[in-house]
Amino acid sequence: MKCPFCNADNTSVIDSRVSEEGKRIRRRRRCLICDKRFTTYETVGLRFPQVIKQGGDRVEFNRNKLLTGFMRALHKRPVPTVHVDAAIDRIVQKLLSLGEREISSRKIGEMVMRELYKLDKVAYIRFASVYRSFQDVDDFHDAIKEVKRSRRKK
Repeated sequence: MKCPFCNADNTSVIDSRVSEEGKRIRRRRRCLICDKRFTTYETVGLRFPQVIKQGGDRVEFNRNKLLTGFMRALHKRPVPTVHVDAAIDRIVQKLLSLGEREISSRKIGEMVMRELYKLDKVAYIRFASVYRSFQDVDDFHDAIKEVKRSRRKK
């Protein structure tokens, strides 16, 4: 690590501490040339897969797009934000655990559908109507029947 004061390469770590969440390490360093001290932080660099859109374009994964999709589907629905955040975290963890360099937007959409199904059936139907491009009222009727069938199985 270069010293921010004199730009020397010779620095040593005086102290290291893990943050409360365990996701970051704080290091106190001292420059061996100018003897000044400074702090650095170390975090894990995660690499998300590229998202392949239906048209073939590749884009960077964007957690905010997931949040936007959830919020549109859940508009005026009684679902606590903490549950939405947890659902998004599950999707993000799943994406990282797959270890793939690329993933189709379709696969991500399916993950969103599963999470919305658990959170709120109305939001699930809303999302499904756009995601599956419902063409008429029969498509809505079929989706509602699917939800009702799964409730009876429980």
